[in-house]
Amino acid sequence: MNTENGKNRVTGFFNEFKKFISRGNVLDMAVGVIVGGAFTAIVNSLVDDMLMPVIGMVLAGINFKDLGITIPWGNEPYINIGNFLQAVITFLLTAFCVFIIVKIINSFHKKSEAPKEDPKPTKEEELLTEIRDLLKQQNGITDSKAESEEKTES
Repeated sequence: MNTENGKNRVTGFFNEFKKFISRGNVLDMAVGVIVGGAFTAIVNSLVDDMLMPVIGMVLAGINFKDLGITIPWGNEPYINIGNFLQAVITFLLTAFCVFIIVKIINSFHKKSEAPKEDPKPTKEEELLTEIRDLLKQQNGITDSKAESEEKTES
């Protein structure tokens, strides 16, 4: 195998990878994943350390981390329902927060869009309008007469 050809393949591969990784979408996605991970840690702490103890206290002192069922067969597996409930609540809170963030961002996009103006008439349309108005003047037709004539014709 030609070593020069092998070097070109390797450098070509790395150049292609460099182009891919430096695209804006990939960098935006990477930042989103990192920020999402940090945000998930915050929501996990909120649920585990603040909400679940309060919910457990309201529900007669239940500790959700210890809430589970032991199945009395075989090696007696323990199904930890409390951790599952905490994960569901964490998911719902995370989804709600993401929903609120998307709603806020969408409202900014709607406000930043400028209202669309009616398209301006082309030069041909302007000329045709002037010709129509001149013909009306020559024939002595006013706007109110022209409107009534158009209604009777249709």
